[in-house]
Amino acid sequence: MALSQFWEAEREGPDEEFNFRSEVVAVDGSVAVVRVSVDYEDLTSGSWRDLWVLRFDAHGRCTEFEEWPFAPGHSDGHERSS
Repeated sequence: MALSQFWEAEREGPDEEFNFRSEVVAVDGSVAVVRVSVDYEDLTSGSWRDLWVLRFDAHGRCTEFEEWPFAPGHSDGHERSS
């Protein structure tokens, strides 16, 4: 629930258009690493390339989420590119 609230707070609204792609790159026991690409239609929001590290409990529920964001084309890679 906290993760969905965090994402919702960052959005422009329910009509925000973007393309999302993901690929699982590693799984080791209860830990998974996912490569994510998000390209927003609104050019001011730019593009993101992230790595997600997810940890799951015995029931398959995500218990921890770690995000390593990168904004291609921006000098420090951490802010949105335009």
